[in-house]
Amino acid sequence: MILGAIADDLTGATDLSLILSRNGMRVVQVIGVPDTLDTVAQDADAVVIALKSRTNPAAEAIEMSLAAARALQAAGAKQLFFKYCSTFDSTDEGNIGPVAAALMEHLGTATTIACPSFPENGRTVYKGHLFVFDQLISDSPMKDHPLTPMRDPNLVSVLSRQTDRPVRLVAHETVRRGAAAIEAAIAQEPGICIVDAISDEDLRAIGRAVAELPLVTGGSAVAMGLPDVYREKGWITPAAPGEGFAAPEGRGVILAGSCSAMTRRQIAAAEKAGVHMLRLDALEIASGATTPEAVVAFVEAASQRSDLPPLVYSSADPAVVAQAQDKLGRMRAGEVVEELLASVAASLAARGFTRFISAGGETSGAVVAALGTSALRIGPEIDPGVPWVSALDADRPLCLALKSGNFGGEDFFLKAWEMLA
Repeated sequence: MILGAIADDLTGATDLSLILSRNGMRVVQVIGVPDTLDTVAQDADAVVIALKSRTNPAAEAIEMSLAAARALQAAGAKQLFFKYCSTFDSTDEGNIGPVAAALMEHLGTATTIACPSFPENGRTVYKGHLFVFDQLISDSPMKDHPLTPMRDPNLVSVLSRQTDRPVRLVAHETVRRGAAAIEAAIAQEPGICIVDAISDEDLRAIGRAVAELPLVTGGSAVAMGLPDVYREKGWITPAAPGEGFAAPEGRGVILAGSCSAMTRRQIAAAEKAGVHMLRLDALEIASGATTPEAVVAFVEAASQRSDLPPLVYSSADPAVVAQAQDKLGRMRAGEVVEELLASVAASLAARGFTRFISAGGETSGAVVAALGTSALRIGPEIDPGVPWVSALDADRPLCLALKSGNFGGEDFFLKAWEMLA
């Protein structure tokens, strides 16, 4: 194993795994920190550990991330990568800054970078400011995210409020001069460098510039330049993207807990295509009016009436989400939905369902845990940042599409299903 990665949620880990696989690395994704990585690391160039730490208290996120770092180092990782969302999901209390600083201290390094840019999905960093397509992130729907609202687009400012480590900018004027200029700028002073990137060419140059750093932090796309350097060093040989993936036959379901604007558009597209749908309400779940048994019964019946997988969703606009949060609490409003969808997934798998499409990082983490798998093989790409994956250690053959809330085109659910037809 060459690269050991720590991701703060499940779909982010899958996103990073796909980037590495697409660029010719053999990748295994692990959910949670295992006792040992010896078995999976033997056949992998990269191991990506998926945590559920994005919205945990900072101290918990640090503890989990350090445990993952130690496991990856014990398995021989030459470099560590801390992966977070390309929309820099965090608050003034953390968790990006505190975890990055803790990993720097653990590794004994004074310098790293922070680059969430993912141009293929419309996320770019310019003059230290994060954009979503043509909008500053503070003008995008992310400003109303129920857990990590992004109302300051200046990442130097955002990260400076999260850590005592110095935070500075490596501007695009430097980035466009190439890897050597970027490397020199990073090495000038200790601290965390926000690095501008507006194109894949920028990201490949950044990857080359940071290949010798003990720690890299950022969105998944900044890792795209690392495999080329590893090959030049003779550490890895090329692998075909999606090598070894096979989808089992069987019925499927779509489970959506994300409330992002894109997921809501994907739900609307599925409804227009005739997908049978059931909308969940957090307050009705909390009161017991909606039960896992009732949802499973709906899915079973709907799957008999259509060749398209039924869709169960809790996605709603920010005003509806706020009402549930006011009555149940910010965290509990999401947890009741995740717990129900996890229970539904486990029941459906026991009834022979083998194909699961999940929208939302927290939802996907809960679903995967309920399905009893902790290691995933990366399969074919559905949309940028989202592949199909197969479970390596579940009781029965399973394949999953684990989508971050903001990712995928409007036809994502339909496109994912058609790929397995």
